[in-house]
Amino acid sequence: MEFFVISLLNGVSYGLLLFMLASGLTLIFSMMGVLNFAHASFYMIGAYFAYQVSTWIGFWPALFIAPLLVGALGAVVERYGLRRVHKWGHVPELLFTFGLSYIIVELVQIIWGRAAVPYQVPEELSGTLFTVFSTNFPAYRGFMMLVAIFMLIAIWLMLTRTRIGLVIQASLTHPETVEALGHNVPRVFMLTFGGGTALAGLAGVIGGNAYVTEPSMAALVGAIIFVVTVVGGMGSLAGAFVASLLIGLMQTFAIGIDWSPAGFFQSLGIPITQDTFGYAVWSLKLSQVAPVMPYLLLVLILIFRPRGLMGTREG
Repeated sequence: MEFFVISLLNGVSYGLLLFMLASGLTLIFSMMGVLNFAHASFYMIGAYFAYQVSTWIGFWPALFIAPLLVGALGAVVERYGLRRVHKWGHVPELLFTFGLSYIIVELVQIIWGRAAVPYQVPEELSGTLFTVFSTNFPAYRGFMMLVAIFMLIAIWLMLTRTRIGLVIQASLTHPETVEALGHNVPRVFMLTFGGGTALAGLAGVIGGNAYVTEPSMAALVGAIIFVVTVVGGMGSLAGAFVASLLIGLMQTFAIGIDWSPAGFFQSLGIPITQDTFGYAVWSLKLSQVAPVMPYLLLVLILIFRPRGLMGTREG
């Protein structure tokens, strides 16, 4: 029972962090039709900006300042880079953001070095939120979950209950009509891209000290957020939320389960020995294949439901 409750809480907290990352990518794709390969790099920049600002004036100001800085950087990238290649189609956009991700990594290594930086959880949140049986649940993980839920509500309200949300959604499907109503569509796209990267920056602020802030952190999460986006459905914010929780729970539970096909068959009285064909596969434990499971889910989704769990676009 203790294992189930703790794994559930850890899985939800990890899934909500994935959602914080995937939400910005989903927002940019659904509003602009741009698949940003550099999104995880903005997540990394958010963590490094938060580390630097926190060393000067503390974590709490960094929580607000770092995402704004990342959003401003994203707006500049869209205005002076992405906008110029947008007219040539999706392939140049992908190549542009792909190259940008490598540039960001190199700049981070030049400025902060190749080793991990000491970005720590704030002292106010370093304790225990509550105790489940004999296991303590960290207060900072509860804070992560609270911020992610608040962000989900804020994005949903902005897109569905405000004028700017309606303008953003209409700019993708009916740009001429939006311009005829007096709105600057390129500026709307710039603000949308900046807002999406700001969300990635916020995830970096929250996740950078919960895990490790180092130059490889973008590569570690870069692939998984695309899995979340595709599994949930391209452009679907609700789908990204569901897929994030699903993958977070799936990985967390799998890591803690010491189960293998060989053990299962042996419990049924069917011996599995080293002479058995494919013994290495039969003896693999679920915890060993946990990192691969999201990608297996991705393959199954692409085969049986290409538009994702809650998406409307295929592919």
